[in-house]
Amino acid sequence: MAEEVKKQRTPPDPNSAKYKLGKIAADAYKDAIAAKARGEKVAWVSSNFPVEIPETMGIATVYPENQAAGIAARGAGTRMCEEAEADGYSNDICAYARISLAYAKLKSCPEQDVAMPDVLLCCNNICNCMIKWYENLAQDLNIPMIMLDIPFNPDDEVSDAQVAYVKGQFLDAIKRLEEICGKKWSDEKFQQVMNNSCRTSRAWLAATAMARYTPSPFNGFDLLNHMAVMVTARGKPEAAEAMETLLKEYQENHDTGKSTFRAEEKYRIMFEGIACWPWLRATSTGLKGRGINMVTTIYADAFGFDYDSFDNMIRAYCKVPNAINLETARDKRVKLCKDNSVEGLLVHTNRSCKLWSGFMPEMSRQIGAACDIPVVSFDGDQADPRNFSEAQYDTRVQGLTEIMDSRKGGERA
Repeated sequence: MAEEVKKQRTPPDPNSAKYKLGKIAADAYKDAIAAKARGEKVAWVSSNFPVEIPETMGIATVYPENQAAGIAARGAGTRMCEEAEADGYSNDICAYARISLAYAKLKSCPEQDVAMPDVLLCCNNICNCMIKWYENLAQDLNIPMIMLDIPFNPDDEVSDAQVAYVKGQFLDAIKRLEEICGKKWSDEKFQQVMNNSCRTSRAWLAATAMARYTPSPFNGFDLLNHMAVMVTARGKPEAAEAMETLLKEYQENHDTGKSTFRAEEKYRIMFEGIACWPWLRATSTGLKGRGINMVTTIYADAFGFDYDSFDNMIRAYCKVPNAINLETARDKRVKLCKDNSVEGLLVHTNRSCKLWSGFMPEMSRQIGAACDIPVVSFDGDQADPRNFSEAQYDTRVQGLTEIMDSRKGGERA
């Protein structure tokens, strides 16, 4: 019998946005490991902590949420979660936290190794679980933790009093990092980082806004993959260049009738919630096979910050999606749905995300009513495949498809 010839993958174009963005994400891990080897301090950082602070100070960073997503996507989510559960951590807490706590114990995972931390940078404009997760890391590793308390905002705008409260913490975090890491803050360097961050954000937001075209020039799952650079590296000049390349590619796709969505775009939906990384390919295929393109998600635009001063940077971090009231959060999503001609809303109710999962049922009902679109939800977990039912997911997507199809049929009639 003749040997089966494996199809060779075409090497990625080094000038493409996909290659550039992938390299930036990979280099972040390598750079932190190299910094540790040189005897420099490394910080583990939560995703909504202001990246501008460690970037300005030249502190190597690792983002445990990104590491956990990578570990889960490569099939090790269950193994690492079970490791944490064996130490008494509940299956009900965030899978990212369980994976991170397991890594802190093992200090190795072949699916994604990272440099161990010397300091933890945490904020609570994501979820309250983040606080306890980082407190436990600090205790287990016997290292300092710097905490930014960014209050939940019940109003539409960020008040001057809130800015002053958070600014004091920002300045204290900088002072403590100077003492811990032996590196100095530079206003001139911050200006450069701020310019890079805003340049990156403007290109990213313009790229995601290209979904307004029908068909969309991109597959919405691209956004979930490229978002890693927005979380970790938007203050770097190479990130700005890569995002501008991405915008250029999407514009060229629109101009030439192409798309990274490899199917006929029959339906357009918004995806709400965190990606289920162990099942990302399955969730994407389940949509693509039905001609459904996920054209937008709030968590893509959430990391696009455009500001012109230190105080306005603080305002931006006080207005991230998980730190604002239901009405403001709803209105942001309604705008995305209307701007991008969304026909349905698919909601992943992530079992451990609080307070988000608490008010998501009511928020999604209001979004559906405001936009006159059908809404379906499925239960899942972002990194633990034991808590995700592919059958449930497929049934909900099928139901959403049938409703959208009947509406299109009604329009044709």
